[in-house]
Amino acid sequence: MNIHQVFESFNSLRVLVIGDVMLDSYVWGKVERISPEAPVPVVNVSHREFRLGGAGNVLLNVQALGAEAIICTVIGTDASGDSLKNSLIEKGLNCEGLIRSESRITTIKERIIAGSQQVVRIDTETDKPISTEEKDRLVSKAKELIPSSNVIIFEDYDKGVLTAEAIAEITEYANEHNVPTVVDPKKRNFLSYNNVTLFKPNLKELREGLKVEFNVDDPEELKQTVEQLKETLNAKGALITLSERGVYIDFKEETHKLPAHIRQIADVSGAGDTVISIAACCVALNLPPQSIAGISNLGGGLVCELVGVVPIDKALLKTEAEKEGLI
Repeated sequence: MNIHQVFESFNSLRVLVIGDVMLDSYVWGKVERISPEAPVPVVNVSHREFRLGGAGNVLLNVQALGAEAIICTVIGTDASGDSLKNSLIEKGLNCEGLIRSESRITTIKERIIAGSQQVVRIDTETDKPISTEEKDRLVSKAKELIPSSNVIIFEDYDKGVLTAEAIAEITEYANEHNVPTVVDPKKRNFLSYNNVTLFKPNLKELREGLKVEFNVDDPEELKQTVEQLKETLNAKGALITLSERGVYIDFKEETHKLPAHIRQIADVSGAGDTVISIAACCVALNLPPQSIAGISNLGGGLVCELVGVVPIDKALLKTEAEKEGLI
């Protein structure tokens, strides 16, 4: 498969994203006086904007690659949940797996910005695990969607949608149907992702998750730590993002360490979301490990050149991948 065929094949994929989706709210305004009630600035609001956050950014990256992105999550029946659902619909995303619960609040992170300065951030959220009834609804919905999906992304932000029980049941069902599972983990469930296809922590998450210290610049120590990770989780593969050091992949009996691309870094926000989205689509196409790591690493670097959380530019990624000879 050449680079043109790979990027064309992305268009035929259905990618099921299971995890914590949230709403990012931005309130812009000006500060011209201090409040008489307390020594705080008064922000006169000029406009507001809602953006998809958490697993929502993964959905947007998957969509930007040309694939169909399907969300499977639990949110509240509150006004923030309405705004989140409307944002998903406005972006043309598949909401078949969107579950709403009266007993859960929707995560919203509200940033108050005066000029170019963030004055305060207000988080309305819970990190309480979903109830047994909510878990059963989530698993049931995932099982409906798995047979028609080409790959599953577990997008875990430790907000409670993904529990150990849900992860185990969904992974087992996915393996029975030969649908690969790709994981972007966080701390709480780190060791719950057993029997997955590709596990993608960053360096900090790897150290904290396994409770190990090692010299990342020593090739043998890195290799042994990743082997320990795979063995602990009985995972088929692992892709470790190493920030300015690039990426390391151990998958299908191959190991590769690829350097980071030299870039003008503007903002690293959302780079991990881009990496997991590209990696999952590449796994769905059964690409070689070096190509999976290479294209994902390139995509993560490209989005760091832009300010803010933005999805990957598919045309630019394809041009750069072709130039680098990544397939």
